[in-house]
Amino acid sequence: MTDLTLALDAMGGDHGPHITVPATLQALRLYPFLKVILVGHQDQISPLLDGAEDDIRQRIVLIHTTEVVSMSDRPVHALRNRKQSSMRLAIELVRDGRAQACVSAGNTGALMAISKVLLKTLSGIDRPALVSCLPSVNGKPVYLLDLGANVSCCSETLFQFAVMGSVLSEAVDNNEQPKVALLNVGIEEIKGNDQVQQAGQLLQLTPQINYQGFIEGDDIYSGKVDVIVCDGFVGNITLKTSEGIAKLLVHQLKQGLTQGFFVRLMAKLIAPRINSVLNQMNPDHYNGASLIGLRGIVVKSHGSADEAAYLQAISLAVTEAQRRLPQMIEQRLESILLDINN
Repeated sequence: MTDLTLALDAMGGDHGPHITVPATLQALRLYPFLKVILVGHQDQISPLLDGAEDDIRQRIVLIHTTEVVSMSDRPVHALRNRKQSSMRLAIELVRDGRAQACVSAGNTGALMAISKVLLKTLSGIDRPALVSCLPSVNGKPVYLLDLGANVSCCSETLFQFAVMGSVLSEAVDNNEQPKVALLNVGIEEIKGNDQVQQAGQLLQLTPQINYQGFIEGDDIYSGKVDVIVCDGFVGNITLKTSEGIAKLLVHQLKQGLTQGFFVRLMAKLIAPRINSVLNQMNPDHYNGASLIGLRGIVVKSHGSADEAAYLQAISLAVTEAQRRLPQMIEQRLESILLDINN
């Protein structure tokens, strides 16, 4: 396996190095070909590396900086005034070719703005999209984009998202001809706003994309399609609502299993199966949203992610880097646009 280097914003997220560093050590044990560049405050990071195996320490480079993008920083402010921040320096490592991907749990808006300016978008892509994987009833992953990077989108942008999502599903899941749908208020062709309807017409004229038409919100987790496309306003609300419902169901299930002696006894007997179900419902299990459409790979982790969740984000970055996702998207889009123009 060819060596792979990731740049990690060690200071990003609610817990900073106390989560990012232990998760990094886990990733290095899991992937023997992996090297990492940790960017952040040396005094906070170094003690967390004590006790790590020698072969693990040899695959870590630490770049010291005291500047951090806060969760309250506006994107423009972070772009202009946080030029020595751990987030920016990590993205610069990808831009300069020293790392194949970047992972950060920091401010989403700032990550989007800095990444777009430093890495640039691929040819044929107007805007990057934030995409994440969701579970489905048949166990197949479902990709939803955009999740908030672009609050409003024209039909051409939604079309580009569909192409990128299709290539992502192919690359990450080895899924040939992934099924793509547009999220809408109904499945009928007359439903939805002008942008969604026009995007549907563009996709119908693109045989390279396995377009399935419109899909409603109650079918997001049905497994009927592999990629669901919407603007960032709809996508972000959909994702946050889904996470809230998942947490509610987990809470209600745990509470219900502690009421009554017989129920507690049965819960102990089926505890492994219960834990398996709870893990599948846990949003952290699907942590890691990709900023796709850029000339480099950037993965956004939940700010509140624990070690296991942050490890998921690192693993996603590894997979995308191995598959050379930006190059796959650009080649596929060029092929599709060429066919359309001809």
